[in-house]
Amino acid sequence: MSLTGTRHGTRRPADRLRRLSLRARLGLLAAVAVAVAVSAASVAAYVFTGQQLARQLDSNLRSVEASPGYVKQLVDTCGATPPLSDGRDQRPSPYTVQVVRADGTLCADSGNQPIRATADDLAVARGLRHNTLHDAVTSDGRRMRVATSRPLLPPGIRPYAVSIAQPLDSVDQPLRNLAFLLLGVAGIGVLAAASAGVGIARAGLRPVERLTATAEHIARTEDLTVRIPSEGQDEIARLSQAFNAMTQALASSRDRQQQLIADAGHELRTPLTSLRTNIELLAHSERTGRAIPAAAKRDLLDSVTAQIGELAGLIGDLQELSRPDRAAADAPLQVVAFHEVVGRALERARRRGTGLRFTTALDDWYVLSDPAALERAVLNLLDNAVKFSPADGEVRVRLAAGPGAGVLTVRDAGPGIPEDELPYVFDRFWRSPTARALPGSGLGLSIVAQTVQRSGGSVALRPVEPAGTEAVLRLPGSSAPPVAAPRG
Repeated sequence: MSLTGTRHGTRRPADRLRRLSLRARLGLLAAVAVAVAVSAASVAAYVFTGQQLARQLDSNLRSVEASPGYVKQLVDTCGATPPLSDGRDQRPSPYTVQVVRADGTLCADSGNQPIRATADDLAVARGLRHNTLHDAVTSDGRRMRVATSRPLLPPGIRPYAVSIAQPLDSVDQPLRNLAFLLLGVAGIGVLAAASAGVGIARAGLRPVERLTATAEHIARTEDLTVRIPSEGQDEIARLSQAFNAMTQALASSRDRQQQLIADAGHELRTPLTSLRTNIELLAHSERTGRAIPAAAKRDLLDSVTAQIGELAGLIGDLQELSRPDRAAADAPLQVVAFHEVVGRALERARRRGTGLRFTTALDDWYVLSDPAALERAVLNLLDNAVKFSPADGEVRVRLAAGPGAGVLTVRDAGPGIPEDELPYVFDRFWRSPTARALPGSGLGLSIVAQTVQRSGGSVALRPVEPAGTEAVLRLPGSSAPPVAAPRG
């Protein structure tokens, strides 16, 4: 036989069991469990009943005494011809009485088959034992329970013992009937358990079937709005609630993804349209030979350069927002001097905000964060302040060490943010209607919120009097750098 035939031609029981439906497996397991329980109970009942019947039979044999006259007749006529047949002092029915002499001679009436005497019977007849109780077999093969004892004999009488026996049918027949009864009850119990197991499994798995049907419907139609009714607090209800929460989260994630794609497409359309228009003008000038005035050409080239820079910034912001998990894995958080990060961001902001005054006050503060991402977040806050400040305005930057958290405040003197727009300032691509004419993608504050959240902090914007906006960024940390443990 080939290995291939052996491998595919023989299935293990576990493999065959796994091919069954869950409902069939539950019914089968219930039937097996009941079969084991009923079998154990039946065996215990059978053994206990057999022991009780045997004890009762032994007790009866010990309590029965043969008629002295009947025993005397057996002794007197032992070996005589014709055998005992006068009918006086008949043996006590349903017991069989015989006399066992010390030489092994058996004295029984003609109506009974002699019972084979054992060594224990002979020992009782010879006075070596007082009594004995054992199983024996008649000459025709009938099984008997025998109680042998030695009566008190007057002097001069040859010693003998009296055996009183009863057929073991009085024990075997009830046990046989009990065995048939237990087998029938066990069979009915197993069939009933299997049927009940299948019924209970069908009722218990009905919510799971609904859950399966819903999952298959979602996989087929991608309709994440379907919900499963959940009642109660059992495991099935908790599973339904968890499934509903999962589909809701997936639906929200898909909606956010679609919104992100739509917003990104909308934001990319404006610079791409402007860039395409400018490039087409330059290309048309080259094809037709009509030179564009030098000043206009410089403006077109400056516009193209600005549009490319805006596209590059937008793509960089999208990449930053799309990789929170990978950034956390590839760039593990480390101890960062927050005041130094703010100082570097200030240098870059000053170059962008020519003509603005920067007032700074930075306390030492150390945090656990990604240095590059944190500097980008601080620079975004400063860029917002530069963008919305008037030409001769002032930007106030302060980093104050507080109890358990360092607080960075960036305050500008711009027009401020209306109260009804504050809940949306950290949403992706959201831009105030008053700021749509200004450059930007609407992703800067989203990046700030994401970076701060990854570092365990918080950020908020609030209007200030008489005019302007103040950004408040809180990060947990300490005013002194952690001391490295000495190496031993």
